[in-house]
Amino acid sequence: MEIKLEEKTLDALKWIVSILNKNNIPYRIGGGFAAHVYGSSRPVNDIDFSLSGEYFPIIVAETKDYITSGPKHYLNEKWDCDTISLNYNGQEIDITDIDTLRMSNKEQTEWFQTKDNFRKFPNKIVSIAGIEVSLINPRDLIAYKKELADKDHQYQMLDVQAIEKYIENN
Repeated sequence: MEIKLEEKTLDALKWIVSILNKNNIPYRIGGGFAAHVYGSSRPVNDIDFSLSGEYFPIIVAETKDYITSGPKHYLNEKWDCDTISLNYNGQEIDITDIDTLRMSNKEQTEWFQTKDNFRKFPNKIVSIAGIEVSLINPRDLIAYKKELADKDHQYQMLDVQAIEKYIENN
């Protein structure tokens, strides 16, 4: 599978994955980046990593010159979690603590722990320009994207359609 990425995105991916691998930090990539790998035509805005917050001290030490925000607690109507945001040569990277990550349901009437809801399938290991990366399983990504889709975020369903096509063909 050939994945087309901007040079800055590929450079940032190589950089952060090498740090994670060097420190034996388990992770998975989700969001729009994973959807792009699974066939969505939307451009990649950022690279979303989920990992245990127990590794945040290592991440901070290794990436301190690139941190734009955090580590901090982030809370809005959809998300409740601890995060770190980086900018590596123009490419945004968001790292979320999977242990604290909660998401509101589509109706925004209750919170649920995403670790329990969207980790039903094993991560998928793919090679991107020779870099082995761990992606959220496409079935988990579909469930997650469907929760995010609403009238203001119709693009989530475009991602879902692309991911469903990927599953059919693979």
